[in-house]
Amino acid sequence: MSDPKLRAFIASRNLFVLTGAGCSTGSGIPDYRDGDGAWKRPQPMNLATFMGSEAARQRYWARSMIGWPKLAAARPNDAHRALAALEAQGRISLLVTQNVDGLHQAAGSGNVVDLHGRIDALRCMDCGAKSAREKFQTELARLNPDFAARTADRAPDGDADLEADFSSFAVPPCPACGGVQKPDVVFFGECAPGERVEAAYAAVRAADAVLVVGSSLMVRSGLRFVEEAARLGKPCAAINLGRTRADDLLSLKVEADCAEALRFLL
Repeated sequence: MSDPKLRAFIASRNLFVLTGAGCSTGSGIPDYRDGDGAWKRPQPMNLATFMGSEAARQRYWARSMIGWPKLAAARPNDAHRALAALEAQGRISLLVTQNVDGLHQAAGSGNVVDLHGRIDALRCMDCGAKSAREKFQTELARLNPDFAARTADRAPDGDADLEADFSSFAVPPCPACGGVQKPDVVFFGECAPGERVEAAYAAVRAADAVLVVGSSLMVRSGLRFVEEAARLGKPCAAINLGRTRADDLLSLKVEADCAEALRFLL
């Protein structure tokens, strides 16, 4: 049963939409935080650790190699499809996602800013060359057949809950320059590219209201856009299981599964 207040909030408005991990849990991708906004597991890899330690990179890529197939097989759920339908009605000025899974585009959304990048691409930190993750996955499996045969529980963003001796794990260098390759995503300790941030701010200013879907807003990366909307006197609503860091700025809070709350749009 849809929330009548949510229906009324969405009706006849030009929305800036911000999505987070809760939007993709229905697709089998775990989220990071519990209902109080606390970490469910150790914090994700940060940029300084990844770049400063070969051992950290070995651990990251070994776990990622095992977790990637499940993430690559994920498909959009009704939350993604509902937002794509809303865009098709001309009711979304911009959808900014903090997720890196590409599921909004897979569902049919076209006006999307991947604030934190895409996990299905790689970037060389030395020469900037970009490449597809699928090709890198094949090379990882070829170089590390013993690890490729392992299984582990899935974790957020293609990670896997695996603990092992990673010292023998081989990580391919950049084929163009031999440099360090990392996922083309924003790690903790990195800033989202300025052009993405500015596009989001411009869309907030152009929108009538802000709708947050599946984000606790515990990091400023997403919170700042809700704060900007509130500063401009624009109403903000959130669909999220548990508290958000912007609860005091919201004119409407719907504590429900994202897909269930938005299914009426389908």
